[in-house]
Amino acid sequence: MNTTSQKLSVLEKVGYSLGDLAANLVFQTLITYLAYFYTDIFGLATNDASKIIFAVGLAAAFVFNPLVAALADRTQSKWGKFRPWILWTAVPLGVIALVAFSTPDFAYKGKVIYAVVTYTLLLLLYAANNLPYAALSGVLTGDMKERNSLSSYRFVAVMFAQFFVQVFMYSIIINAGGGDKAVGMEKVMTWLAVIGTVMLLITFFTTRERIVPKPEQKSSLKEDLSDLTKNKPWIIMLVLTTLVFITLAMKGGAYVYYFENYVDKESLTSFVSPILNGFSNVGINFFGEDPVSAGFGLFNAGGIIFMIIGIGLSKPLADKYGKRNVFGVWLFISTLFILFFYFFSPKSVSLMYVSQILHGFSYGVTIPLLWAMIADVADYSEWKSNRRATAIIFSAMMVGLKVGLTVGSSLLTWILNLFHYVPNSDAVQPASAIQGTKLLVSVFPSIPFIIGAALLFFYEINKNMEVQIETDLKARRETS
Repeated sequence: MNTTSQKLSVLEKVGYSLGDLAANLVFQTLITYLAYFYTDIFGLATNDASKIIFAVGLAAAFVFNPLVAALADRTQSKWGKFRPWILWTAVPLGVIALVAFSTPDFAYKGKVIYAVVTYTLLLLLYAANNLPYAALSGVLTGDMKERNSLSSYRFVAVMFAQFFVQVFMYSIIINAGGGDKAVGMEKVMTWLAVIGTVMLLITFFTTRERIVPKPEQKSSLKEDLSDLTKNKPWIIMLVLTTLVFITLAMKGGAYVYYFENYVDKESLTSFVSPILNGFSNVGINFFGEDPVSAGFGLFNAGGIIFMIIGIGLSKPLADKYGKRNVFGVWLFISTLFILFFYFFSPKSVSLMYVSQILHGFSYGVTIPLLWAMIADVADYSEWKSNRRATAIIFSAMMVGLKVGLTVGSSLLTWILNLFHYVPNSDAVQPASAIQGTKLLVSVFPSIPFIIGAALLFFYEINKNMEVQIETDLKARRETS
């Protein structure tokens, strides 16, 4: 491998992190609003929405991601392997993100076809942009501590995107559309498309690939896939990533239903009114006057703010105890605060907020580690096989992400249908639907997290192995 300085400037770390901020304006919208958009804004039946999310999502995971990974690892350009993909896809991704959340006045069958086509294109372009972007972190530096630092930068950026989408976006949609959520969604997505495109271009211009494969390194796709099947840490990370994103998609998409149908409106109003009045007194009026959207936004805000604090603790904990151990312990702790939601009555608003804050903090510690561990797995593969195939290693993350998003979101709409939820209904939901929304933010999403924490007992790259891999690869690269 040809290498230069492994240290990254603050400018490069910030520039790289803006790419994740841009991608998460799309991704967090998918997690938080895709199911709700299809059922309560676009007007699809829950059963049809579930089928579309599931079928298209699996196609994206098992066709788009491996294809992009194979092509990216074999890309040769003056800009490197992965940076060109960020440049090529920046504008198309912004355009299709807007189109996918638009609501043309079609007959019902036309709406189904429109949803299938636009969601397919969105996931294709997201893969073509975000998989090379993720792989780029593995070739910016081979320094493990610099990687941990880079992960912390990028996930602070992720939290900012998540903060906007989950805290302010619902209120902005309602206000921008004058009560018409379809109009409001199109206006918001227009601005997000423009801002996201600019940020991706900044990422392209401020980063540089330093870890370059030796010219004599040649491997076929068959050899790369063979290496993966023998790479136990890669298999574990693939399953773990899938489980994590099943939970994130399920509970993240269920919260809006939870606040609209389960949480007691009077109790919510009493809880949020003093907070909104305090904001209003200092000239902050982001949340509007609707108690549900305001309560939903403040609920997410508490979790995200404390996630950012947790992210800040991630690097020092990982440097001291190793990524695997820190990830497993804090993932389990975060699961407990999800389970607590099963015991809250509709009027237990303050307890809901406290549990969300504590969940956000404990889960925040794990957030940067998932991506940093994938980069470690790429090093592990090179350490074992003496060949580097960064993008196809990172396809574990993207396949897991897509499968998790697909399964979690489709389970959300499937379970709503199972519990007889009535889409876009002003009438009172049946008791079964209300019980379903409660389970969707408590028991159901806790199961994948618990399994994921247990799975880490079988992940062999501990703190000592991290140091050994870094030392051995550094010696090989200096020799070559």
